[in-house]
Amino acid sequence: MQLNSVFMTHSMNWQWSLLALVFVSLALFSCAQGAKQKQAEKIASLSVDGNAGPVIEKTDAEWKKALTPEQYYVLREKGTERPFTGKLLMNKAKGVYTCAACGNELFTDEMKFDSECGWPSFDREIAGGKIKTRQDYSVDMSRTEITCARCGGHLGHVFSDGPTETGLRYCVNSLSLEFAPASASTTPVVAVNMPAVAEPVSAIDTLTVGGGCFWCVEAVYQRLDGVVSVTSGYSGGSVKDPSYEQVCTGRTGHAEVVQIAYDKTKVSLTEILKVFFTVHDPTTLNRQGADVGTQYRSVIFYRNADQEQTARRIIKALADEKVYDSPVVTQVVPFKVFYGAEDYHQNYYNLNKRQPYCAMVIQPKIEKFEKVFAHKVKKQ
Repeated sequence: MQLNSVFMTHSMNWQWSLLALVFVSLALFSCAQGAKQKQAEKIASLSVDGNAGPVIEKTDAEWKKALTPEQYYVLREKGTERPFTGKLLMNKAKGVYTCAACGNELFTDEMKFDSECGWPSFDREIAGGKIKTRQDYSVDMSRTEITCARCGGHLGHVFSDGPTETGLRYCVNSLSLEFAPASASTTPVVAVNMPAVAEPVSAIDTLTVGGGCFWCVEAVYQRLDGVVSVTSGYSGGSVKDPSYEQVCTGRTGHAEVVQIAYDKTKVSLTEILKVFFTVHDPTTLNRQGADVGTQYRSVIFYRNADQEQTARRIIKALADEKVYDSPVVTQVVPFKVFYGAEDYHQNYYNLNKRQPYCAMVIQPKIEKFEKVFAHKVKKQ
């Protein structure tokens, strides 16, 4: 009886120890996930100097002097004007809508629609990082606040219930905006015996990035509104037209990358790169989680000066804001050549969702992206 009693006691102690270990593990996992979520939200709201122009900083006294009391309440104190009272609610003229505090160009008349919500509404913004977003928990719900990237002025919120193809509704206070009517001088003039007009510049641009396994990065960018196509492949090495098996040895110099073609009128380069830094860890050298080797390095292959400068600005902003505990080791190097990966690597997640790797590794990255960038997720 005594031996049985001792055995049962040890057995119960072991079970309680195991149960305690499970609870501790779950608590630590929950804390880690919470920290990563806050980190992702911080990346999404980074202030990156770009097409929005130099950041404008003023004291409260200076803002009060520059703005009307009503504008100050909305732009600086994050207030909301009464619905159906804004001067620009029913405006249907051709022109550009700018920030009332700093003149930053935010929307055009082509983006405006009548949502019947009581505030001016737009289905997209002028690309180029002119608007910043952050999660707003000021009321008993989570909303996505939009602010001017140049001066930080509160504009309103963006929702994923828009009726147009973008699926977005930028709900903006009239007091946050000024309207610049289209000039009559912009009317096209028919010229005689003039040189042929050059072809318009394409709205489609291409960027190549590596952030670990290309299956993960591909799956996320396929869901970003404004992305036209995503192709998995290899870049940055010395071996011509390498195979997956060759790249996996780590001796080709190539990284697993995705080549992203995107519409600059729908998504900015800054947003493309913010997503990039959100869905992988740019502080681990030549590895992502269990994937180890130079083929899994964090790298941005730039094609022009704008891509290089924007990448370096974001990396600097990440350091300035102390988003990570460790330094960012992402390489920013010139693009040379891209080799498409084998067919079975393309569209991998969508074709293999039931695979353990897809469920355990890729799906959490997609969920984080869709939560942080809810207003930029493609409408299915």
